[in-house]
Amino acid sequence: MKRWTRAAVVLALVDFVPAWPGVACGGQALPDDIHDESRSRLPTIDRTELDAERRRAYDAAVAGESGAPAGAAALRLHGSGADLRFDAPMGRRLTELAILTTAREYDQPYEWALHELEALAVGLDAEIIDIVRHRKPFTELAAREAIIIELGRELLGTRRLRADTYARALALLGKTNLVDVVDVMGRYASTAATLTAFNQRMPSGWRQSLPLPFTHPEDIHPDSRSRLPLRSPESRTSVSVLYGRMLSPSGIGPGVIRGYGDGQASLEARVGRRLMQLAILVTARTHDSQYDWTMNEPRAAEAGVEPELMDIVRHHRPLAGVDAEDAALIAFGRELFNDHNVSAETYARAEQAFGVRDLVDIVGLMGSHAADAAVLAAFDQHLPEGVEPLLPLD
Repeated sequence: MKRWTRAAVVLALVDFVPAWPGVACGGQALPDDIHDESRSRLPTIDRTELDAERRRAYDAAVAGESGAPAGAAALRLHGSGADLRFDAPMGRRLTELAILTTAREYDQPYEWALHELEALAVGLDAEIIDIVRHRKPFTELAAREAIIIELGRELLGTRRLRADTYARALALLGKTNLVDVVDVMGRYASTAATLTAFNQRMPSGWRQSLPLPFTHPEDIHPDSRSRLPLRSPESRTSVSVLYGRMLSPSGIGPGVIRGYGDGQASLEARVGRRLMQLAILVTARTHDSQYDWTMNEPRAAEAGVEPELMDIVRHHRPLAGVDAEDAALIAFGRELFNDHNVSAETYARAEQAFGVRDLVDIVGLMGSHAADAAVLAAFDQHLPEGVEPLLPLD
């Protein structure tokens, strides 16, 4: 699986800071656990708390259009800044528990299988893994293990985190570890999206041990075990490597899938800003992310996304009469994030509309916003003062 380093935080902070002029304010009072200045459950970050690398990212945001870090990127600054997969202060055991909880909530068997091995290797009890696998009660577990499972189930299952759950998590884990846990969950939700989008199946001979509410489509290549053809010959992967840093067997997995794209930097030149903004709105809608939707709707309008199309996404309306390319993207995102399973027919339409290269990078864009949605929901990030919410939520 991909290593998530400080560089990822830096890029997110510089590239994904939204800035929009306010419109009429709804006038609602903030909840008791929300800080007035940051408008989230975390206070505005103090620059002196940051290490040198993150100070540079902070300074770049201050010098930019918005004048300050904002959104999920600002919230992530409260974390440790460590390599979250291998060096987070909470330790490998709890990190792997957070990853397994994410894989379970996203019904992602490939991610589950590889990290089940990793979790056992770093000392996570098999009984705890089984509780996560079968969504069993966690009342008999130690407090920190229990709160990580509870947090993941609630946050990823409902797209929200209740104030009492948050308060208990903060008391048990501390601010830095809590931010790291949520960040790990968000980033592995993004990885789960990549694996699910391209139907990455278990390596041949591996046991599928995660109960699923669906049957996978059979539209995969036998060599790559995914919807994408294998680019390089298979090589044998030893058990020692599986328990080390190169977790995915050679030739398959999320890193290999991402390699079929050309990256986010050139995506706009290839597919246009309009399509990218539509993908962001679809992701925000499927995650009930008020912040991400409302901050991006003006950008989408500016990029040419029609009001009628935004309303179809906003209100979960049918796609009859929608342009084929737009319909392919919306259907793909709905199945990916709502069903955790993209049908063979939906995938085929998306691949025909965008091609493999661009579809891989569109999924990457959607995954990054899925990761942000988890962070925004966990810390209950409210809109800037004076900005009216644009997404109807129950």
